Amino acid sequence: MADRGIDDLLRIMAALRDPERGCPWDVKQDFATIAPYTIEEAYEVADAIDRHDFADLRDELGDLLLQVVFHARMAEEAGHFRFADVMQAICTKMIRRHPHVFPDADGNIEKVENAATQTAAWEEHKRRERAQAGAADTSLLAGISHGIPEWQRALKLQKRASTVGFDWNDPRPVLDKLVEEIGEVRHELDNAADSLSTNRERITDEIGDVLFVCVNLARLANVDYSTALRGANAKFERRFRRMEALAAAEGTTLEGKSLAEQDAYWDRAKADDKAGRLKP
Repeated sequence: MADRGIDDLLRIMAALRDPERGCPWDVKQDFATIAPYTIEEAYEVADAIDRHDFADLRDELGDLLLQVVFHARMAEEAGHFRFADVMQAICTKMIRRHPHVFPDADGNIEKVENAATQTAAWEEHKRRERAQAGAADTSLLAGISHGIPEWQRALKLQKRASTVGFDWNDPRPVLDKLVEEIGEVRHELDNAADSLSTNRERITDEIGDVLFVCVNLARLANVDYSTALRGANAKFERRFRRMEALAAAEGTTLEGKSLAEQDAYWDRAKADDKAGRLKP
């Protein structure tokens, strides 16, 4: 089979979207209906990377590329822009934001000492671009997307604030802040009387503070929050499945067991996990 290129994918997408002879499902989609699939495909790319499954990564990257082509095709049909315009825009942006790699019109190349310096320069380039575009919001926090998962937005807000020194220098003080915020959650729970719903808004607010601090803790400990949470999810699933297996081996199930009985299974599953007897 001959190698396929981006032009082939563009033709395939055009055929799928053909109003008369295309795929009925593809034809009826719009930006809003496709957006969730785009997000899902990005997460599946991350999952393949996390599992070190490069054959799957190849396929998932293809699925993600299809999402870009799908959106570009719908934009072209509506007269907004073409896929070629997407390519032009990203190439221009990458060259503009990397003056330490690509020379300017006079052949000059900026010097960048390290990745941290480059990150600061990248943010400055973005700030200047927003200003040149006439953006009314001049805050340091301007331009941080509301369309990303909230933990990622928290991370971006924290990183942006850190560029002017509003930051801790070490993760340890964040632990003290976390204890403080957990105490405030406990206070709200203790004062919720007989129904948590009576204080739902304040409890939600305080739990939000805890989660925000957790993102900060991971950032300052140089730990990727998403990776850490995926690991915790995988560990819980691994151990819970072992609990189910242990109960089944005894001719029973977890359902109907007291919490104390379930905890006993959990302790056995945890011991098996730490001993390396459970599959990842």
